[in-house]
Amino acid sequence: MPTTAPEKLTPKGRATRERIVAVAAELMSRRGVAGTTIEDIQEGAAVSTSQMYHYFADKGDLVAAVIDFQTDQVLAVQHLGLDRLECLEDLRRWRDIMVDLVRDLGCVGGCPIGSLANELAETDPIARAQLARSFAQWEKMIHDGLKVIAARGELPDSTDVDNLALAMLAAIQGGLLLSQVRRDTAPLEAAVDTMIDYLRALGVR
Repeated sequence: MPTTAPEKLTPKGRATRERIVAVAAELMSRRGVAGTTIEDIQEGAAVSTSQMYHYFADKGDLVAAVIDFQTDQVLAVQHLGLDRLECLEDLRRWRDIMVDLVRDLGCVGGCPIGSLANELAETDPIARAQLARSFAQWEKMIHDGLKVIAARGELPDSTDVDNLALAMLAAIQGGLLLSQVRRDTAPLEAAVDTMIDYLRALGVR
């Protein structure tokens, strides 16, 4: 059954589709993708079977929409800090935004797109490719911020910004996972602080 493209929906239709995706994202974050059925989502979003399949061809189509939704949510937080990076000291503000959010959530849930990647990477190649693009967007944001700092002369000309951006993202993901397991922000703080200290040390050589 063909679905209606989001850009062709009426305002009411877009609102219904967004509600379905938001409910699906919340359920999948708590139960996992495999543990969340279409019927669960229909009940949570208060929509009929015909409505569900009007907006989504199948569960895979809905999972793709959830990945987009969670990516937008994660990157919106990242924009709060990374869009205003001008110097190394600004990395502390970005770090505090992430740590404060994780602390406010009680260290529950981990990284939304990281959790999806952990569940889907080995079983769903289409979702894995989509999630890889999500992480690439995040990495590029970090990269662009570090390029601004480097352009100010706070990092040596020889600095491999590409590698540093990837390492920073890897540190964040590991920190988020351990913070989730320990229910403590200390791992995330240690991971990001160590990377920032390393960048600062590069700049004083």
